[in-house]
Amino acid sequence: MKWQGKTVGYALSGSHCTFAEVMPVIQRFVDEGANVVPIVTQTLITTDTRFGTAEEWQRQLKSITGNEIISTIVDAEPLGPSKLLDVLVIAPCTGNTTSKLANAMTDSPVLMAAKAQMRNQRPLVLAISTNDGLGLNAANIAKLLVCKNVYFVPFGQDNPIQKPNSLVAKMELVPEACEAALNGKQLQPLLIERA
Repeated sequence: MKWQGKTVGYALSGSHCTFAEVMPVIQRFVDEGANVVPIVTQTLITTDTRFGTAEEWQRQLKSITGNEIISTIVDAEPLGPSKLLDVLVIAPCTGNTTSKLANAMTDSPVLMAAKAQMRNQRPLVLAISTNDGLGLNAANIAKLLVCKNVYFVPFGQDNPIQKPNSLVAKMELVPEACEAALNGKQLQPLLIERA
């Protein structure tokens, strides 16, 4: 299996509408042999939405990965010194997380894990899901596009008529983007037709 012997950090930020789409991606990593370490923002732990309850998402993550969820900054901090993660993916990566990452803010477990991965000069893969990717967050995405060891899952406009600034990654390409990143490559094409 292609991920045998690899440890994948799988971080989820608060794009609740995308959680159902990424659970099969996490399952695919596990099915292909990866040890998947789940890392989440506080919203996944505390917020029930029309897309599912916090308890249900946590249960799914634990069930799929077989690992405890990293849900505090304190628990995420050792990822740096331990160099545990071969690759870290943030999927979904919200506009809020994108903005904070681009501006060196570390106020969540997901951002602490990202900081640790960047410190170790190991690949960080972002699967954006943001309503303002072509608005105020365009500058932050641009900053991250030129960062060493930062890669993107191919993305595009998901609803250009009703939400012209919205950008969403093609989540089913997360494993391929991570594989390319481990080889120091950006999966291409980066900009795709999503709608």
